[in-house]
Amino acid sequence: MTPMRFEAEYGPGWDAFAEQLAEARQGKPVDGALLATRYRRVCENLALAQSRAYPVHLVARLENMAQDAHQLIYRRQDYGLRRLGRLLRVELPCAVRAQGRYVWVALALFALPLLLSFLLALQGPDFALHLLDANQLRRYESMYADGKSAMGRLREAGGDWTMFGFYIFNNIGIGFRCFGAGILAGVGSAFVLVYNGLLIGAVAGHLTRVDLGHNFWPFVATHASFELTGIVLSGAAGLRLGMGWLAPGRMTRLESLRTAALAAVPLVYAAFALLLVAAAFEAFWSSAVWIAPAVKYGVAALCWALVLMWLLLAGRGATHAR
Repeated sequence: MTPMRFEAEYGPGWDAFAEQLAEARQGKPVDGALLATRYRRVCENLALAQSRAYPVHLVARLENMAQDAHQLIYRRQDYGLRRLGRLLRVELPCAVRAQGRYVWVALALFALPLLLSFLLALQGPDFALHLLDANQLRRYESMYADGKSAMGRLREAGGDWTMFGFYIFNNIGIGFRCFGAGILAGVGSAFVLVYNGLLIGAVAGHLTRVDLGHNFWPFVATHASFELTGIVLSGAAGLRLGMGWLAPGRMTRLESLRTAALAAVPLVYAAFALLLVAAAFEAFWSSAVWIAPAVKYGVAALCWALVLMWLLLAGRGATHAR
């Protein structure tokens, strides 16, 4: 095979490979399997060109492409920080918006019972006692009573880091119950969302009614933006999973469930990130009594704004690889 015929036959593949390399260097999403296949083919062409002593310019072109690809594929990794950054900035908020109808349904199932429960608990102790017994209510009152050095912490826990671990365990546990219960045709997730909304609303209303709101609200205001949003997203993931089981369409129920799980996983990741941040705020910020309530409310407003901006605006205009 002459050099001209060799270049004419394989040249289009080299051009496509060079274009794909350029896109990868710019940080654009590329097909990794196709990139690896083209890289191997270029290496084979280079070895063939060298063995046949083809013109220097042809060999140099192949060598440059092979070297560029090798540096790109085998470059030293940044411990995944760039990938993690894109995941948080672009992919997760885009995935949440793509499942928007499930998020809105989960929000309604959680927020409406919470608001109703709060209003009913403000009227008197009867409603709260339907959800919690008297000992549990007294415990909440004790946790947020005046003079406590660390509002909301368990008495036996020692140190902020201990509480950080406890809050992670507690928050992630709620999130996974919301998601995992979705396997019960979505009904389980709906129940967990409604129940948690009722419970949180009843506690908030009861503590406000007994004049402990001045301790309770500064404590929960900041981390609630992350924690409550994380619970809603976990529930939305569970509803998405349940819909895959309920409405498989033309797929088998197992295939539909697998597809639904893949769509729900980004919601779980987003919920996990929010619940982790919530645990950090709850352990190191919310319980700090030396911070004035006005400051906590100001930071809470900022956190709510950031969460909403992240969910509604982050990643718009960016290429989102599905």
